[in-house]
Amino acid sequence: MSNTEAAPAELACGDRPTAADPEHPAVEVLTPREVPLGGPRAMRVRRTLPQRSRSLIGAWCFADHYGPDEVTGPGAMDVAPHPHTGLQTVSWLFAGEIEHRDSLGTHAIVRPGELNLMTGGHGICHSEVSTAATKTLHGVQLWVALPERHRHTARAFDHYVPSVNRIEGAEIRVFLGSLAGRTSPIPTYTPLLGAELVLGPDAHMSLGVDPRFEHGVLVDTGDVDVAGTRVRAAELGYVGTGVRSLTLSNRGSAPARFLLLGGTPFDEEILMWWNFVGRTHEEIAAFREAWQAESDQFGSVTGYEGTPQRLPAPALPAVRIKPRHNPGSSQEARHG
Repeated sequence: MSNTEAAPAELACGDRPTAADPEHPAVEVLTPREVPLGGPRAMRVRRTLPQRSRSLIGAWCFADHYGPDEVTGPGAMDVAPHPHTGLQTVSWLFAGEIEHRDSLGTHAIVRPGELNLMTGGHGICHSEVSTAATKTLHGVQLWVALPERHRHTARAFDHYVPSVNRIEGAEIRVFLGSLAGRTSPIPTYTPLLGAELVLGPDAHMSLGVDPRFEHGVLVDTGDVDVAGTRVRAAELGYVGTGVRSLTLSNRGSAPARFLLLGGTPFDEEILMWWNFVGRTHEEIAAFREAWQAESDQFGSVTGYEGTPQRLPAPALPAVRIKPRHNPGSSQEARHG
């Protein structure tokens, strides 16, 4: 699931961590906005990152949460080859399957509980199609911004199936980083955490976390109390750095499922537009021109049989893409 908006917003992101009381951390609740992807029959997703109040959590810069959606017939997912630069895509499913093809030559099936991480770096393109056997699609699409020294790295693809760690009434799958004694073998370019947690009914746990990290709890099903603040389904609860332990509670009568995302604050300003992450307006314009010209920068996908054979880039905004910053952030103060 990539950003197929016909008129994507331009975003320049430069978060700073929110100071947190280690004993009683403040929790900022982010409400998603609904975004249609493509035409009138396209899936609608709930986007919690980026938004005006917060652009990144660590290097996590984009989060689309979708489903459960019926995807049979005209409702099937069929995203033609499209480009990426300066980022990694993380696909995580709760239900259904997606066929992935990319210009590295990868042909993979994305399945529930399995990490598929694609590194765009200097440039890559890929297609995503729900499989014929898929009746319901439900999951999360995440992007990770690459730091300056690595953002032109070579394209890559990694697959990993995390084991289930059962503790304190919870099931934990760690797909990136380390948590609760489990570590993913997949390397990252900045310190990151990505994990799926399922809390049983009336379960309560105190989860040790890295105090250098800021964290986000993206709730899929149920309601979760994060450090005493209720975070409801489809919302994201943000906690700043300095916290060594997160208290998580499910006071409902059914299991609650959520993703825990974290990382050290990303101290570089990034510019996001369509499926590109760059640093300047000129760079984004050059990426778009290269894609439209079918440049070797992105390569090509073989085996995709849909129409069109590749997604055209939207038109650039009529005015220069300008930075946006978090309200009250040190960036905003510095730039006025």
